[in-house]
Amino acid sequence: MNTTPPPGERIAKVLARAGVASRREAERMIEAGRVSVNGKTIDSPALNVTPADKITVDAKPLAAPEPPRLWLYHKPAGLVTSARDEKGRPTVFDALPEDMPRVMSVGRLDLNSEGLLLLTNDGEIKRRLELPSTGWLRKYRVRVKGRPDDTMLEPLRKGITIDGERFQPMDVSLDRQQGANAWLTIGIREGRNREIRRAMEAVGLVVNRLLRVSYGPFQLGELKEGAVEEIRPRVLRDQLGLDKDFKPAATPKPRVARKPRGKR
Repeated sequence: MNTTPPPGERIAKVLARAGVASRREAERMIEAGRVSVNGKTIDSPALNVTPADKITVDAKPLAAPEPPRLWLYHKPAGLVTSARDEKGRPTVFDALPEDMPRVMSVGRLDLNSEGLLLLTNDGEIKRRLELPSTGWLRKYRVRVKGRPDDTMLEPLRKGITIDGERFQPMDVSLDRQQGANAWLTIGIREGRNREIRRAMEAVGLVVNRLLRVSYGPFQLGELKEGAVEEIRPRVLRDQLGLDKDFKPAATPKPRVARKPRGKR
């Protein structure tokens, strides 16, 4: 029995690398009948393709993949982190500079949250950065209404269960009390939907400002609200343990946190 895998790569991976969508989203597009290979519509992602195959998405030829790129974006509050919003609210992608290529967000920040949002043109990079197995710490500056103390915050440090959903332990420190509000620094590794807001509510605190300041080694630093800054390709490769062709390096380099940028 021949067990040699077919040549090429999985179609969803090729679509992701071309910046069409993340791999999972590409699989959904395939199942919806939006992708054709060599003139035939496919409905299953269980297909390997090679550069010789002609791929179309929504009847348009698949563009040649661009080199993977990553940007830091300082998201303002009031923007939705999605390409389209059913309620017609402004999105992150509406606010980006006109010369930006098509990009996808790495994870999300909810409507009222602000701060560091990573953007990439490459679905495989997006997947790598979002994988729970990377365990990258996401840090937030959080302002809450109330007077928290260590006793109140300790359940968050041990891990809390909310409505049957178990949250991993959070890194929580109380920075200062400012009148009726307090500032906390919180680090999480999961990034579940509204995780910090829900956790704060569970211990009797209400979040009235939430600012993400870092995602793994990537820092918001002094990046101004609404501004975008591209990460140098070499830095991106080093942080993700990739070689010059953006494939997993034989011996990944250790990740080193970037130093915050000074004021300009």
